[in-house]
Amino acid sequence: MCVRDRKALTSMATRARCRGVRSRPGDPDRQKKCTGPARHRVTPLSTTGERSTAPGHDRARSGRVSAMRRLHSALLLLLVALFLTPLPPAAGDPAPPPPPPAPSAAPVPAVAGAWPVGLRPPVLRAFEPPPTAYARGHRGVDLAAPAGTPVRAVAAGRVSFAGRVAGKGVVSIDLTGTDLRTTYEPVRATVRKGAEVTPGEVVGTVEPTGSHCTAMCVHWGLRRGDLYLDPLSLLPPWLLRRAPSRLLPVLGVPLP
Repeated sequence: MCVRDRKALTSMATRARCRGVRSRPGDPDRQKKCTGPARHRVTPLSTTGERSTAPGHDRARSGRVSAMRRLHSALLLLLVALFLTPLPPAAGDPAPPPPPPAPSAAPVPAVAGAWPVGLRPPVLRAFEPPPTAYARGHRGVDLAAPAGTPVRAVAAGRVSFAGRVAGKGVVSIDLTGTDLRTTYEPVRATVRKGAEVTPGEVVGTVEPTGSHCTAMCVHWGLRRGDLYLDPLSLLPPWLLRRAPSRLLPVLGVPLP
């Protein structure tokens, strides 16, 4: 019989004796020999060489990491909010000045001393403010005036432009002491850019072409920055309602 067979038979006999010992208690030494030392469970190693943890431990660790991240995010948001919050003014600091009024809210001063043309010309089309910057509207007033009619500055100012735009003659005047600018077109200018003008001073004549009216007219505009305003608001009430002058007969005065 070979060595392998003898070892197999010996192992089978040993297992048979141990089964008999377990079934017949009373010999502690033999039971200890059969049962052998206590076996310990060894935690297998992971592919990286570290002992793998139980699934419950993984979930607990993941929860702690998520909680720490949320805490860090909350602290960061709190620091940003504290940095952006303005400090309240001290008791002795003066109150900040109120914001300036919007351009449309500022009133238009009645600084005109004359109509642009004539004494009281008919208004062929009134001012129609557009709802938006690029919408349709009428950005000024059209005053009836035949070609060659003198065009006057309605108030004192400085000529900011005198030339042609899209084939039409245009004169623009910045009114003294205001942030307003008046424009007249189509006008053949008789003044130059930078010239100082007085109320009623002639700045040009109405051109025979370039008008958008069905009849001959001059377009009178008013602007404050990019905002269009009604130029008739420059006229004081006495000038706005004044009728043309009439010559009355003089009685009781001897002829020369």
